[in-house]
Amino acid sequence: MNPPQRGTPDFFLLSLTIALIGFGLVMVFSASYSITFQDDPLSYTKRQTLWAIIGTFVMFLTMNTSYHKIKKLFIPFFLFVLSLLILVLLIGEVRNGAKSWFDLGPFGGQPTEFAKIGIILYLSVMIGRKGEKLKDFKTGLMPLLIMVGIVCLLIMLQPDFGSTVILMVTALLVIIVGGARKKHILWLLGIATSIFIAAILIELWTAELTNKPSYRLRRLTSYMNPWEDPLFSGHQLIQSWYALGHGGLTGAGFGQSIQKLHYLPFAHNDFIFAIIGEELGFIGAAVFLFIYLLFIWRGLLVALRCNDITGTLVGIGIVGMISIQVLINIGGVIGAIPITGVTLPFISYGGTSLLSTMFAVGILLSISRENSKIEKNKNLTDTLSS
Repeated sequence: MNPPQRGTPDFFLLSLTIALIGFGLVMVFSASYSITFQDDPLSYTKRQTLWAIIGTFVMFLTMNTSYHKIKKLFIPFFLFVLSLLILVLLIGEVRNGAKSWFDLGPFGGQPTEFAKIGIILYLSVMIGRKGEKLKDFKTGLMPLLIMVGIVCLLIMLQPDFGSTVILMVTALLVIIVGGARKKHILWLLGIATSIFIAAILIELWTAELTNKPSYRLRRLTSYMNPWEDPLFSGHQLIQSWYALGHGGLTGAGFGQSIQKLHYLPFAHNDFIFAIIGEELGFIGAAVFLFIYLLFIWRGLLVALRCNDITGTLVGIGIVGMISIQVLINIGGVIGAIPITGVTLPFISYGGTSLLSTMFAVGILLSISRENSKIEKNKNLTDTLSS
């Protein structure tokens, strides 16, 4: 009797991931070279490369671990991340106006990045267990919403509005795919909209009491008319437009960006897409986005091929999380939506962001191995029976 066949990962998805990470390292080098040229021009590139190496190890370890073994750790992982979100509010370091960072030297990081994955895993497992009970609001959906609300509240207390939006939309996507009733989804959309409006009103009220303009509100509204405040709230978007305009159709050439020379803040981080557009032009940016689309398509294919509802929800949640973050980041860079300060997955400088994304892709690749294993064993059984 032939032994069961061992599954193989989706090499196309793996190749796309490696290509995006490699391109990200190249662009981090280009965008950050001028920032640290007086000290160590490769400073940011070295650190990002180190995180990419660690992330690659984590991704391959996760990919080569049976998905069913990983699934048993989903709830403990979520509880661990939840405890980190509480801990960072107590002993975390304030950076860019948010208390969201653990200062552990070169290996410090933001637990919020892993919280996005944690909520996907938690919801996927719980929805898989509940089955049709999810359609009942009190016993099925409400407990899940409470946990999502707790995580969102902890992130908002930092405060990190961009990550909260990504987490909420991703959670909603998993719940919709999981089979929640349409009327419950409409209620959720109404509640989310009300919370958003209430948050804006609280910001206005706080600004009026303190007689200080709200920084977050300025960022929220500056995209509509950045020229109204070109030196402060509108400065980043205006410089981003200059970069994209300078790139034109074919780009200024690799390494030839002008805006990265201390004109565009966070050129190697949140606004790295503007540097891509400036140096590689519309054609280069379009090719880059096409690779993203291929990644999203392949990830969805892996998720939909899974015969386990939990695996399908995890896959769709991971692909959805990455897609939403890409849309929010690029939307802010081009001025289509307000700037929220989220990174561009695989590309922006940021160790925690890169590591968490590669860990998520590792889970997706583990699911693809399980799909391949089932398919191979089915073909083997059909061959032996015939």
